[in-house]
Amino acid sequence: FLPQEERYSRAKEFLATTQELFDSWHGDEILADQESGVFLRDAKAGSFVHTGQHFDIHGQFNVPRSPQGRPVVFQAGDSEEGREFAASSADAIFSRYATLKEGRAFYTDVKNRLAKYGRRHDQLLILPAASFALADTDAEAEELARTVRRQQVSGATALKHLEFVWNRDLSSYDPEGPLPDIDPDVSDNHISKGRAQVRMYRDPLATAREWRELAAANKWSIRDLVINTGNRQNFIGSPQTIARTINEYVQADASDGFILVPHITPTGLDAFADKVVPLLQEQGVFRTEYEGPTLRHHLGLAHPDDVRDEQRAAS
Repeated sequence: FLPQEERYSRAKEFLATTQELFDSWHGDEILADQESGVFLRDAKAGSFVHTGQHFDIHGQFNVPRSPQGRPVVFQAGDSEEGREFAASSADAIFSRYATLKEGRAFYTDVKNRLAKYGRRHDQLLILPAASFALADTDAEAEELARTVRRQQVSGATALKHLEFVWNRDLSSYDPEGPLPDIDPDVSDNHISKGRAQVRMYRDPLATAREWRELAAANKWSIRDLVINTGNRQNFIGSPQTIARTINEYVQADASDGFILVPHITPTGLDAFADKVVPLLQEQGVFRTEYEGPTLRHHLGLAHPDDVRDEQRAAS
């Protein structure tokens, strides 16, 4: 495997190389004239040469440019390197910070990194993943949320959740029984290599101690603990409550919007679209018509050519 410290360097060059391929077409090369038999105005369309630390390639890219110039690039890493990579190169971040306090801190941190790359705040969208429990009343939504969480957390899932903290194989433990009586392994060789997951539990020993106290006080099994302390739905309530809360998050600079994660697919978004979206439209914070045919249009992101022209003018 590539050493950890080199991965983002390679990723950044990989993305830059990919963008060079997309930009090797300008959008007006295809003539497709049946009478003359000429397909391309420029036979060299798509030609490229790239020489770098990780990639040394040349040739002719045979995929014409799409109407949006380049595909929209989402980034999902949360390490220091991941945040810098997003600030320099991504169009949007698929974030896990969907609470108001954490969302605002993440939003501010990443947006403040953009200036060094000559980018404006609106050129990188922060879009946390957000789950929801929607019902006619807040009380009914709370009951639905509890039911869904119990359905989502199986015994095996609960044990895997604890393994992130204990840094041990816990498959021999009974998920309906008490928490492990051994302490977490705090060595650097973490069972999970994902930095974001490790950072969620900066002090495994303190986390284990807190969870044992909670489990003892509430007579919780391993599975009960994970259900009650794990990922609660981000938005729970009536359509009015959820619409109001989403708008509050965006207005408070905790996000630029949300990527909804329904607990049932493919029909899980139907109720949200029918009951919550109209309320957001009434508040003037959700579009009533599409402004263009591409995802880039839908997200309000500028065309890459326009961004490049703006940067050249500024320099």
